[in-house]
Amino acid sequence: MPSALVKEESQTYPSANYRPTPPYRSDYTYADVLEWDEDFRAEIIEGELYMMSPPVRKHQGLLRELFVPIANFLKGKPCKVYPAPFGVRLHPRKDLRDKTVLEPDISVICDVSKLDDRGCNGAPDMIIEILSPSTGTKDKVRKYNLYLDAGVREYWIVDPKTETVQVYVLENGRYVAASYGDADTIAVTVLPGCTINLKEVFAE
Repeated sequence: MPSALVKEESQTYPSANYRPTPPYRSDYTYADVLEWDEDFRAEIIEGELYMMSPPVRKHQGLLRELFVPIANFLKGKPCKVYPAPFGVRLHPRKDLRDKTVLEPDISVICDVSKLDDRGCNGAPDMIIEILSPSTGTKDKVRKYNLYLDAGVREYWIVDPKTETVQVYVLENGRYVAASYGDADTIAVTVLPGCTINLKEVFAE
């Protein structure tokens, strides 16, 4: 279950003025992340650092086609949607020693008390990850388990190569899976009334 949420507006953060260099440690925490240059993109999972390569054009095109209809649907509604780079702390700690900090491609948050200037403290309601050759195993296995454990209610894995989407919806503590192809339209479970036309998403 998600840890208790913390508000951090009163925290004093270190200045971001350096980048970690090899050999990388296996005990990084959110406190370390706060000291890194803002343009240094990496995730930490259970203390391990994962560098993030610049996304390719197709990845960014898919992100746009997924993000825009969700953002348009949420206009005037309480839920918020954010594209990467956007930090997510699944289990935030007051001492900033939490060891998992992620940057999902798209995050939807309906409990705005989880938001601060640096991202989301606690599980988003929905996360979308777009696969790349370097992130496939991480997104399909490690992040799947992390999001399930944290209570992310809906998780999409988008595969640009096969033009398919795997949707996982949280029911009774486990994910129920469904697969969709490029001719399908997906109803977003956590946002009733919101649909995504995959023909338009994969049109490019």
